Amino acid sequence: MIFTSESVTIGHPDKLADQISDAIVDDLIRQDRNSRVAVETLVTNGLALVAGEITTSGFADIPKLVRETIKNAGYDDARFGFDYKACAVLTSIHEQSPDIARGVNAKKMGAGDQGLMFGYACRETPELMPLPIMLAHKLTTKLAEVRQKKILDFLRPDGKSQVSVEYDEAGKPKRVTTVVVSTQHDERVTNGKLKKAVIEKVIRPVLKNYLDAKTEILVNPTGR
Repeated sequence: MIFTSESVTIGHPDKLADQISDAIVDDLIRQDRNSRVAVETLVTNGLALVAGEITTSGFADIPKLVRETIKNAGYDDARFGFDYKACAVLTSIHEQSPDIARGVNAKKMGAGDQGLMFGYACRETPELMPLPIMLAHKLTTKLAEVRQKKILDFLRPDGKSQVSVEYDEAGKPKRVTTVVVSTQHDERVTNGKLKKAVIEKVIRPVLKNYLDAKTEILVNPTGR
């Protein structure tokens, strides 16, 4: 069996949007533990839009939180497609729907909305998570680390990893069959130099013995 998982870096648009929403939730819960916050964030070139429903006695300076989060992700230059100083921040916030509030206020403390999720713990990793997702997470973490420490100073914040792990008949992970790392980068670096650097500084240090001669390694397979 082969199982594949993916992860994204701190500067990936999906992750950046989640971090902005999380920052707003954290700030309001810090002020009012009974805050009810349902916010969604959309980011695109030069724009961050925050919308949703909030009921709280606290106050969040949303534009400030948005810009701080974008800055922390590494978007501090318009050449990267996003700049925390110059981007527009739009908000559309109103009070929580009374229908949802009624569900939360019920004596049995209902969630107030529908939700479906699944998950499990396993012994494949110290984190008690399946190996493919942990390797994918560690690759994107390493990708961010070598960028932030300027070990690979031509990398930019956006990036993604995908790891496919082969399992034996007993359900034990054997090897990585395929690894994909895609990363935003400075235009001055060639694809050849980028691939060599990412393999040496990111992929091999993370995957180590899970790599073998048959492992397919893809770095920015579609180009820049």
